Amino acid sequence: MKDATRVIRAGLPGVAQGQPFLPGPTFAGVYHLSGDPDSSTYKYGRYDNPTWSAYEKAISELESAASSVVFSSGIAAVSATLGVTLKSGDVLVMPSDAYYAARILASGFFATLGVVVRFAPTAGDAQLNHLQGAKLLWLESPSNPQLNVCDIALLVKAAHEAGVLVAVDNSTSTCLGQQPLALGADFSLSSDTKATTGHSDLVLGHVSVSDASWGDKLRAWRTQMGSTPGPMEVWLAHRSLATLDVRLRRQCANALTIAEFLSSRPEIRGLRYPGLPGDPSYPVASRQMTLYGPVVSFELASRELADEFLKRCELVFEASSFGGVHSTAERRERWGGDRVAEGFIRLSVGCEDVRDLVADLSHALEIAHGK
Repeated sequence: MKDATRVIRAGLPGVAQGQPFLPGPTFAGVYHLSGDPDSSTYKYGRYDNPTWSAYEKAISELESAASSVVFSSGIAAVSATLGVTLKSGDVLVMPSDAYYAARILASGFFATLGVVVRFAPTAGDAQLNHLQGAKLLWLESPSNPQLNVCDIALLVKAAHEAGVLVAVDNSTSTCLGQQPLALGADFSLSSDTKATTGHSDLVLGHVSVSDASWGDKLRAWRTQMGSTPGPMEVWLAHRSLATLDVRLRRQCANALTIAEFLSSRPEIRGLRYPGLPGDPSYPVASRQMTLYGPVVSFELASRELADEFLKRCELVFEASSFGGVHSTAERRERWGGDRVAEGFIRLSVGCEDVRDLVADLSHALEIAHGK
């Protein structure tokens, strides 16, 4: 079954006369429960919910996973993965250019619990040199926001030979653009806030695993820590999955066209897009990715030029996050934490007509540079 069909059918119940294709959300804090609690699948609202179950089934089908667990946010999914795998004295190897909040969580909260964190860049598979004695290797490919790519299969092989677990943050690619579990990873996680759901209207995350026992541990973490999602958000996410293939393919095609356009502009520096044949990441990305994602990054010469450019864009909203149907961009350095130039821009390409986007970007560049 092809991806465009899989996303539409994923997680749907069997055909039942007079019933909807996708049942509505279940709003329940408690359930009827008499006698032995284990006689019921659903016991209490913090433990489980039929709407979560349907979405998790869909995600498992798309991730080719043994089990998937939905969380209230992407960072909750990160926290859970670190929490079920690491204890005091364990070593975590993490990209120095990984998502800033994940790095802060690791070097802050988990370090205070006694976890040792080793940082190495994504580019050049630099984590290979830090695996000795580690418990968990964390990968993010492409990295956010700099779009560096690592060889996941190569790193997984080396990690497993050293007895190290591997988790991959797949938020930029989604499960349609890249399959970390098929490449050998133990955990594939995503901020579903982004392209997986793609409408900029909810906050959610998930973790998929190759061994179902890890799914049990992740569910226990979710229950005990209370990082439970709302049923409405999860139902909206499941509904949004049906258009993932349509949305993402349009976004990726648009992103490539825009990257090609930007490569021709003298104002642009440090252009990165993994799907651009001249990009440093392209050789590896073309082997392990089927879609290259909606994010393009580049630099303008100064903070002032970048701010003026963003101000002059009419079809690109200035906002954080990425992966939505609306094109967005931001001067990423404004947050701090990422080692990027003041004029560094992360552009998330949406589903608008690419001809309109190119015209808008061209116009904004010309005005910003006083042409």
